[in-house]
Amino acid sequence: MNQTIKLLMISDIFLITGFGLIEPILAIFIKENLVGGTIFTVGLASTLFLITKSIIQLPFSKYVDNHEDKIKWLIVGTLLISFVPFIYIFANNINFIYVAQIINGIGAGLAYPTWLGLWSTHLDKQHESFEWSFYSTMTGLGTALAASIGAAVAQFIGFTYTFAFVGIMALTGCLILFGLERKNRKLEEIESFNYHKKRKLIYKKIH
Repeated sequence: MNQTIKLLMISDIFLITGFGLIEPILAIFIKENLVGGTIFTVGLASTLFLITKSIIQLPFSKYVDNHEDKIKWLIVGTLLISFVPFIYIFANNINFIYVAQIINGIGAGLAYPTWLGLWSTHLDKQHESFEWSFYSTMTGLGTALAASIGAAVAQFIGFTYTFAFVGIMALTGCLILFGLERKNRKLEEIESFNYHKKRKLIYKKIH
C-alpha cells in the first residue's frame, strides 16, 4: 500500500469516524434544542446538503480532471467540512443548520471528486480490490464504533463537547492531507531538477 493511499485512507477514517459520532444524534439535537427544529426541518437540512453537493461535484469533477491541483482542492473541501461541527456548537435556531449543511455540501462537492480521482489513480496494481475493501472495512468499523460513543458522549457530557470533538477529528483528517501536498511538492522539485539536468546534457552535446 503506497503512501498516497495510506494518507487518503487515514484522513477519511478521521473524517468519516468523526461525523459518525453525530449522525445518530443530530436529528435529536435539531428537534429538541433549536428554535424551529422539527422532523421536517431535519429532512430539509439533509436535502440542502445533498442538492448542494450534487450541483457542485459534477461540473467541478470536469475541472479537476484537466488540472493538476487536486490535492489543494481536496484540502479546501475537507477544511470546509471541518467547520461544520463548530457551526453546530453556536446554533440556536434551524437557520444555522441550513447554513452548515450548505457549507458541508460545498465542501463535499469539492472534496469527493478530488479524493476519488487521487485514490483511483494511485491504487496499487493487482491490489485494487484489497485496498478498496480495507478502506471500506476501516471506515465502516470506525463509524460503527463512533455511533455508540457519540450517543453516550452527547447524553452524559453534552452536545457541545461532542461537536467540538468531531470538529477536532475532522481538522486532524484535513491536516493529514498536507502530507500529500508535501509529497507532491517534492515530486515537482525532482521533476524540475531532472528536466534542467537533461537540458544541460543536451546543451553540452550540441556545443
